[in-house]
Amino acid sequence: MKRPAGPSCSGTLILLRHGQSEANAAGVFGGWADYRLSPYGEEQAADAARLIAGTGLPDVVHTSLLHRSIRTAQIVTDRLDRAWIPVHRTWRLNERQYGALTNQSKRQIRHEAGAQRYQRWRRSLHAVPPPLPGDRLALLRADPRYACPPGEAIPSVESFADLLTRVKPYWSDVLAPALAGGATLLVAAHGNSLRALVTLLDRLGEPALRALNIPTAEPLVYHLAPDLQPLPPGGSYLAPDRAHAAAMAVAAEGHV
Repeated sequence: MKRPAGPSCSGTLILLRHGQSEANAAGVFGGWADYRLSPYGEEQAADAARLIAGTGLPDVVHTSLLHRSIRTAQIVTDRLDRAWIPVHRTWRLNERQYGALTNQSKRQIRHEAGAQRYQRWRRSLHAVPPPLPGDRLALLRADPRYACPPGEAIPSVESFADLLTRVKPYWSDVLAPALAGGATLLVAAHGNSLRALVTLLDRLGEPALRALNIPTAEPLVYHLAPDLQPLPPGGSYLAPDRAHAAAMAVAAEGHV
């Protein structure tokens, strides 16, 4: 998919959820636990690079502080022969903090909590699961990668609304100015942090947000007008049929 021509177009944003992680393969909530890519996830990242090569090469990469995000970006930039471009990493692009659900089986949690509560925890705006226990939170806050933000900024659990609050400053202070200047950015992050960016870009309400699922390693491209309005709204997957099927599988996680 080529970039729209003409002065009405500004920057390009390529959103890429990491390839399948060990947590994805096991059907557990990954959250802030530092899972690595599965072998299949590494293959997915390489295929994502193939797709991105046909739509415009990134000038800058942004990732979370979690290995599955970092490794996905490394594979993509290596395959594109762009390992030399600037890379920015931030905790603001980390996956949602799932609290006590972290490392737990989605299927088991759905069975124990019930289908309605499970779905609210996954996809509503304000529902909050139980927090991370104090000893596990202390270990997380002692992790050197989180030395920059003050300790109290490392949450014990987040609603999706909390995640939006976390992601929004990175969008407005870092990503949006670069895009307004015409840059092509690759953001390799996570299902929920990318859902937050899509929510901000497309100004989604809660009904649309509940239905939004981001599949692993399927590049979603936004071409943006000078006022940063998406052209078209919703962006475009580079492999739309495959991405749609994969998004439906994400929606069904824990149900089968």
